[in-house]
Amino acid sequence: MGKFKSVCVFCGSKPGNKKIFSDAALDLGRELGNSQVERKMDLVYGGGSIGLMGLVSQTVYDGECHVLGVIPRALVPIEISGHTVGEVLIVSDMHERKAEMARRADAFIALPGGYGTFEELLEMITWSQLGIHNKPVGLLNVDGYYDSLLGFFDKGVEEGFIGPLARNIVISARTATELIQKMEDYTPLHEQVAPSHSWKVEGCNGNL
Repeated sequence: MGKFKSVCVFCGSKPGNKKIFSDAALDLGRELGNSQVERKMDLVYGGGSIGLMGLVSQTVYDGECHVLGVIPRALVPIEISGHTVGEVLIVSDMHERKAEMARRADAFIALPGGYGTFEELLEMITWSQLGIHNKPVGLLNVDGYYDSLLGFFDKGVEEGFIGPLARNIVISARTATELIQKMEDYTPLHEQVAPSHSWKVEGCNGNL
């Protein structure tokens, strides 16, 4: 069986302007529920039924894996169109959404997306650095979408704001298969700012 029981995917509520982004969402969904390699990982995601969110969630659901969408009440009429996929947990705000997603997942993957995707991704990277969790954080760098962000992280190391070992928190690959393999092989190298037991974030430590 795969190393992770459930994976949280951050991604856009829009499909983007290139077919390659939609193809990548479908590919990731198939990879998470790939019975041929006996992974069958459940999905935790932002709850939307449109854009890349809708594609990855429907694909995982069609693979007979559990899908949990976590969505703030205010976004329900905006991001859920026509039908829901799997189980939907409606929460009060964005802070509760991110906390629930983090608590319920064993790993995190970001597909292409906008400000919301960036913010969710960076929070999970920061939480790893701080010691709140030690779960792997992956970037599916479709068509070089995240090249500039990865370069910016490298600039942070070069200028002394990000530790060289902390740079290894971010795992990236061009394909879903390669990314999941890298994440399964991931071992934290950085020195955490504070031990996980000193943080009061229920369920977000790496032993969950």
